[in-house]
Amino acid sequence: MKVTYFNDTDTALIQFSSGEVAETRELSEDIYLDLDDNGSIVSMTIEHAREHARFPELEYEEVG
Repeated sequence: MKVTYFNDTDTALIQFSSGEVAETRELSEDIYLDLDDNGSIVSMTIEHAREHARFPELEYEEVG
């Protein structure tokens, strides 16, 4: 997984895989989900990320 935050546009791009995007679904006005041919998540784009996802604050924890 790779997270890229674009400070100039307050946009976060979360890449879950390097697959080809077959479909983009609008989850809300500012949140988009990219899916591959199998319906697996490729990436998620969050516009106005400071408001919707508290970016650029980020924590990571691996359990087990």
